Amino acid sequence: MAARPLVSVQGADGSAEGQVALPAVFVAPIRSDIVQTVHTHMAKNARQAYAVMAKAGHQTAAESWGTGRAVSRIPRVPGGGTHRAGQGAFGNMCRGGHMYAPTKVWRRWHRKINVNQKRYAVVSAIAASALPALVMARGHKIEAVPEVPLVVSDAAESITKTKAAVELLKKIGAFADVEKAKDSKNLRRGKGKMRNRRYVQRKGPLVIYGNDAGISRAFRNLPGVEVCSVDRLNLLQLAPGGHLGRFCVWTKSALEKLDSIFGTTETESAQKKGYKLPRHIMANGDLARLINSDEVQSVVKPQKTSSARAPLKKNPLRNLGALLKLNPYAKAARRAELLAAGKAGKEEKLAAARKAKAAARPAVKKVSKAFYNTMITDSDYVGEDYEVFSTWLGTTQ
Repeated sequence: MAARPLVSVQGADGSAEGQVALPAVFVAPIRSDIVQTVHTHMAKNARQAYAVMAKAGHQTAAESWGTGRAVSRIPRVPGGGTHRAGQGAFGNMCRGGHMYAPTKVWRRWHRKINVNQKRYAVVSAIAASALPALVMARGHKIEAVPEVPLVVSDAAESITKTKAAVELLKKIGAFADVEKAKDSKNLRRGKGKMRNRRYVQRKGPLVIYGNDAGISRAFRNLPGVEVCSVDRLNLLQLAPGGHLGRFCVWTKSALEKLDSIFGTTETESAQKKGYKLPRHIMANGDLARLINSDEVQSVVKPQKTSSARAPLKKNPLRNLGALLKLNPYAKAARRAELLAAGKAGKEEKLAAARKAKAAARPAVKKVSKAFYNTMITDSDYVGEDYEVFSTWLGTTQ
């Protein structure tokens, strides 16, 4: 926020003529959300109603043919002998029919705005105009301006010629913004070209005066320049488009009237009954400076340097290491259990093998004996060739 106690007053030749106290409205809270909301609603209050004719699309005695004729049930133009007869009518999908949801003049065109919200938006826009960063961010050319807010002497209020107004703006370094607005003039896009708003251009300086002795006629014809009385400040001029940071040129008398118009945080306004300027939510918006101040740092706890973390809890039933921490004997018990299981398993295997071998032995003997008997029975060993063999076997007859 601008928090300077004094502002320089620029003379007609561009030199400082004196100083004036900075009004309290320039240190009011800047609320862009309120400004945008109020600007949106205010811009709607200048609209004129429009609507299509109530009978549009219904100026025919069309009726539906009903069902059973293999055509849709849309109303159809009566008669014959012309292309129009039998064509669909009335519906928004029909040629010559009404539009979808025909517009009506009783739409809610305007918006009511709380008086306190409008005042809050105006003081926020005035406060934002005192910040060079916001003014430059909005696109104004203020590099040659000696100071923001820019205040000129009351002699400017008696200027009656545009030539003298141009000379004054050049002396105080504000004419570059006028040139910027002049160079920006261009054709409007869209159908607005046909509707008496053919050209568009950027905004230039806003000249705010206290007493009109010809200043409004002198400045009003400059491209981009707007003139406004301090008693009739308008948010649509202070924040065009809802964007904060309009470049304002104040006369000395206009600046001195601000305290009586808006009051301060302690004293009420002389013109607005019971109104005081809004207060900041924080007296000091520099939060980093507040946190790092000696008063705060002396009472806060010291910074924690230990980086010890809580250990991850492990399930002793699944994790052997966690189990051994709780029960060191578990290792010996587990080992004994494994050894016993291995020994028992080995003995069981041996016993099973013996059992299977013993069970198979009688069957093997039976098969061997039967094979031997069959072999002797089937072989007689008779003949010359088997004499020696028969003698050897001891089966000679």
